Amino acid sequence: MRYSINRTDTADSLLNRLILNVADRFSTQKAFDVLDTIEEKVNLLQDTPYIGTEPKYMVLKRQGYRVLILDLTLVFYKVDDSKKEVMIYAFVDSRMDYLPIIMGLWF
Repeated sequence: MRYSINRTDTADSLLNRLILNVADRFSTQKAFDVLDTIEEKVNLLQDTPYIGTEPKYMVLKRQGYRVLILDLTLVFYKVDDSKKEVMIYAFVDSRMDYLPIIMGLWF
């Protein structure tokens, strides 16, 4: 059985911010290409939810987060095997200090 993929409002907001940043810095087409790549890789979690790695921060590991590394984008998510669900919590630029974002200190 495939896992369902769900996103928090925060994840959607962060993804939107990332894509708008790409569009501002490069082009609309580049932004669409980046979005397509992210969506394609995230959809792989339906069949292989554990392809992401454990995050480097122990506090995130203890909370059960996993991270899917996509070039310069990090996708933070948790897997719920009992519900067959992958919940995506954040999309962040890997060059940023992402710990405060994940811990909810940004909002």
